[in-house]
Amino acid sequence: MTPSAAGRWTDLDRPPLNAGALRRALTAPTGPWAALEVLESTGSTNADLAERARAGTAVPGTVLIAEEQTGGRGRLGRSWNAPARSGLFLSVLLSPRVPGERWGWLPLLAGVAAAEALARTGGIDTALKWPNDLLITVEGGERKVGGILAERVPTPSGEPMAVLGIGINVSLRADELPVPGAGSLVLAGAPGTDRDPLLRAVLRNLADRLRRWEEAGGDPVTGGISGAYTAGCATLDREVRAELPGGEEVIGRAIALDGDGRLVIRTGDGVRRAVSAADVVHLRARPTGTGHG
Repeated sequence: MTPSAAGRWTDLDRPPLNAGALRRALTAPTGPWAALEVLESTGSTNADLAERARAGTAVPGTVLIAEEQTGGRGRLGRSWNAPARSGLFLSVLLSPRVPGERWGWLPLLAGVAAAEALARTGGIDTALKWPNDLLITVEGGERKVGGILAERVPTPSGEPMAVLGIGINVSLRADELPVPGAGSLVLAGAPGTDRDPLLRAVLRNLADRLRRWEEAGGDPVTGGISGAYTAGCATLDREVRAELPGGEEVIGRAIALDGDGRLVIRTGDGVRRAVSAADVVHLRARPTGTGHG
């Protein structure tokens, strides 16, 4: 290993995750997950776990974590990369016991679970940008600290599964940010930046939210997802520009989520449009009192 490569793994400010302790705390019989593995480095935990699901070598409830991702993916084909041990990079394999038409709520559910975990364990006010970004405040500005990516995966049994990826920037410094609009827990002054308790909180909260959602048959209202998401969503009640696949744009005020988790935008001429796949740009400052704190 070259000195420069070794430096990635010997940074005292970025200690490794304790894989053994995480497995004991989070996997059966005492924890909510079926299996947990920590990789030193990989291209993408989502791609790895999807490949295992397609091959029939991973069971629902499997958690795959990477200390470093070299080819992480976000929505719309964007990359999501960060220095080794600077964040939480994980994917979980799910087979939700809810009707397939409800699966669109998965990334929103994960966003709620992650935002609540960061607020409670990291001690940082965290908001949600529709559909799957986590926002924090850095130097008075809105920054993206994390993202969610959910993908359906075919399996040998014919039963579809979902791979749910979560990426959260924890200790990135200003000169390490991939884009100007990114942030990290450290840059936001979060009091809790130890990755082990943060990871435990995210995974326990995710398991709890999934259980409640499944018990409600996938109903987002009785399962507590739509109310929690609406309460923490920084996109609602703002002027936005939704950039749709194909180049169309919808500009107006984001006023609600519909029953399928789509964002409802009221345009200037009063027409209401529900968008399910869009890149949303916030056009006005974030209202006060929004987020999980």
